[in-house]
Amino acid sequence: MTEVKVPSVAESISEVTLSKWMVKDGDYVVLDQPICEVETDKASQELSATIAGVISLVAKEGDDVKVGGLIAKIDETAKAPAKAAEKEAPKKETTVEAPVVAKKAEQKVEVKQEGAAAGHPSPAAKKILDEGGVKTADVKASGVGGRITKEDAIQAVRNKANIPQREAFSRTEKTEKMSRVRKTISERLVYAKNSTAMLTTFNEVDMTAINKIRAQYGEVFKKKNEVGLGMMSFFSKAVCLALEKFPAVNAYIEDNNLVYHDYVDISIAVSTPKGLVVPVIRNAESLSLAGIEKKVKELAIKGRDGLLTMDEMTGGTFTISNGGVFGSLMSTPIINPPQSAILGMHKVQDRPVVVDGQIVIRPMMYLALSYDHRIIDGKESVSFLVAVKDYLENPHKLLLGADPVELLLDL
Repeated sequence: MTEVKVPSVAESISEVTLSKWMVKDGDYVVLDQPICEVETDKASQELSATIAGVISLVAKEGDDVKVGGLIAKIDETAKAPAKAAEKEAPKKETTVEAPVVAKKAEQKVEVKQEGAAAGHPSPAAKKILDEGGVKTADVKASGVGGRITKEDAIQAVRNKANIPQREAFSRTEKTEKMSRVRKTISERLVYAKNSTAMLTTFNEVDMTAINKIRAQYGEVFKKKNEVGLGMMSFFSKAVCLALEKFPAVNAYIEDNNLVYHDYVDISIAVSTPKGLVVPVIRNAESLSLAGIEKKVKELAIKGRDGLLTMDEMTGGTFTISNGGVFGSLMSTPIINPPQSAILGMHKVQDRPVVVDGQIVIRPMMYLALSYDHRIIDGKESVSFLVAVKDYLENPHKLLLGADPVELLLDL
């Protein structure tokens, strides 16, 4: 009998939550077959079978298990069913840790055993069902082994009108355990509010110039780089250049010392079905607009599908949060410790503004910079945000970090 224990997933992680079993007690599993999903403070990961045999579940869904804790046992001497993988030779009882495997994006592959994934959605399908408010029990699965595919989820959401809805005037309540990710988010938010002298300064930016560039070069850019030309690359580049002028905004406090960085690792806030995560774009100051857009797309997809690694969410010297994608017109973002500042982007909205004494309609966006006043003075914070605004309204300055004419004239 081989014991399956929780492996060490990261140096700072001592406990995980067993969020979902992907097999049933008594199922025959094959080597490297995903058997369960565990949730850490920042992400979800799958554990796989270390040997073929009949599995006996020890831990239950929702249990908090210490690293090294027993979650299941596999009887490798059990005879494999006809459709299972080739039976392995009997082995002595051993104690091993289940390897952590990255969750794979949904793909149509042949699985030799049947029934292990019955009723379970793929990561992409789960996201669709969660956003559509559809329960897995109400979905007709068509995938191999009874797995719910992305197409099944889309169809179920479309047919939601035919699914029994909540009764009128219902007053029922339900209590569910807070996920480990949500618990960590709540703790960090409270810590940020209580441990920093946080203030927020606001400004607004005219997006006319950037919109023109995107409209004129968007198709060519996408054809060449295989990624869309979004706003995040412009904002990231503007932030990097502004941080060069105001390095305190890119610093943080550590043991009563100020730590400055000669690089910019930008954390981008990504909304996932399990909460907000902040993966990091390393050395954003050295990337082109295309490089930034590719990295943003990669991290966003990984966050949506639960594929982000601990390393991809660790670190960061400055954060950008885009509440505008959800329709937010203005907000006060909360600092992501130990960082000292966070920039909040918002919805682009046509508004009347005065330009050269005339009232005109322009696509405007409110910007919000929350900062730690212990490190950043009011003058620095306001000047930093004005610099970001200047780069965005005059994107030609992003190329050289200054006005080309002023550089030409050595001003």
